[in-house]
Amino acid sequence: MSARVDGLFVYPVKGLTPQPLDDVLLEPGRAFPSDRVLALARPDGPYAPGLDHGISKRSFYVLVAEARLAGLDTHLDPATQVLTADVRGHRVLTADLSREAGREDALSFFARVLDLPDGVRPVLARDAGRRFTDCAPDSDRAMEFVSVINLASVADLARRVGAEVDPLRFRGNVHLAGLPAWEELGLVGREFTLGGVRLRGMAVTERCAATEVRPGSPVRDLPVPRLLVEHYGHAYMGVYAEVVDGGRLARGDVLERGGFAA
Repeated sequence: MSARVDGLFVYPVKGLTPQPLDDVLLEPGRAFPSDRVLALARPDGPYAPGLDHGISKRSFYVLVAEARLAGLDTHLDPATQVLTADVRGHRVLTADLSREAGREDALSFFARVLDLPDGVRPVLARDAGRRFTDCAPDSDRAMEFVSVINLASVADLARRVGAEVDPLRFRGNVHLAGLPAWEELGLVGREFTLGGVRLRGMAVTERCAATEVRPGSPVRDLPVPRLLVEHYGHAYMGVYAEVVDGGRLARGDVLERGGFAA
């Protein structure tokens, strides 16, 4: 069976729920539209509106330290900027982030979720042209990379550790099926196509404590980085790729590998 796109996901708010897509229109040198364009910044951290450079993920409220965020089922409509949050199927937040009142409601809600001291709230990080990706501190170019996960590698890890490993732990944009385990690491330094989109493998993805959190639950139940090192001698899962030639990427699109990139 040919390797193919099995899933597409966008993460509008850093650290919150993935939103599945059937297809996505990609532009050269750009990440998924609406991916990580918002974040909840720590009020005592280095973020300030108009920031023109990337900063560490630890400057934000994210799963690496705040597992309780995984207990929320959130959705942001990119067109209306309405953010919703559900807990166990019950709607607990509806906030229009295009309006000051909606932003105030959202920040007060997350202050409660994060159990912050009275008078302390997150800062809504949102700056035109900037994404809050884990690659952002490396360079503006790197903040536009696309994250690719090989489902066979995730399954191989699950087999070795004897536990279920949800691929959503790795918060990738593209899930590939039909590719032998760990062959995605060989995409680094090569150009490849998915459907009509040409990409260049740029770097392996080293995993952090955020992957210890079970998707959809505020539980830190699997020491993924340690298990990767124990079983493989590295903490990699997935690769980062740059869009070279844009186009529409859809579920079911086939992977074709090219030669080494210049």
